Amino acid sequence: MPLSSFPFSAFFKPFFRATRSASTMASAYRPIVISGPSGTGKSTLLKRLFAEYPDTFGFSISETTRSPRPGEQHGREYNFVTKDAFLELVANNGFIEHAQFGGNFYGTSVQAVKNIAEKKRICILDIEMEGVKQVKRTDLNARFLFLAPPSLEVLEQRLRGRGTETEESLEKRLSQARNELEYAKQPAAHDKIVVNDDLEKAYVELRDWVVDGGKFGAAQ
Repeated sequence: MPLSSFPFSAFFKPFFRATRSASTMASAYRPIVISGPSGTGKSTLLKRLFAEYPDTFGFSISETTRSPRPGEQHGREYNFVTKDAFLELVANNGFIEHAQFGGNFYGTSVQAVKNIAEKKRICILDIEMEGVKQVKRTDLNARFLFLAPPSLEVLEQRLRGRGTETEESLEKRLSQARNELEYAKQPAAHDKIVVNDDLEKAYVELRDWVVDGGKFGAAQ
């Protein structure tokens, strides 16, 4: 079955709250897709969100073929897999979305999203631009938030500050960031854009939009 016609919404039907109307219930557990260039603070903001709302949201752990960064653990930030294992899952239509970036593969598996639904939590996906486009072609009925840097210059400073990038990988990330920022200008690309020029301000803006969406399913 093509992923564009896969009935992802069926994952969430058993968990709609009985006290709500059908239209409200249909949006109550809409997944939320967070995207944005590497270095915009997605991981930091999401960790804070999950700490504040531990029983509301579930993070869809992506599969990747890249090596773990210092401090990362298999099954927490990512499921770190071999290229062969990743491509086998692709061949078996096991991904909602997948893409290649910087010589590595990334993807969100069907099972990962199903696992969140079974816990009666709102699924949050942290994915790349190509993944966003793929999710839009499914019936997952997600809401989309884009986290942007104040500028490319600030983004470059943040990436260099990590101390994990070579000049080659840095240029690839900045090139990808330019593409993502250009895509974000399209009117229908995202439901919400948050500029992370101040971590506290960005968190409050992200939290208010995400939490309201989780409760009422209403875009702002």
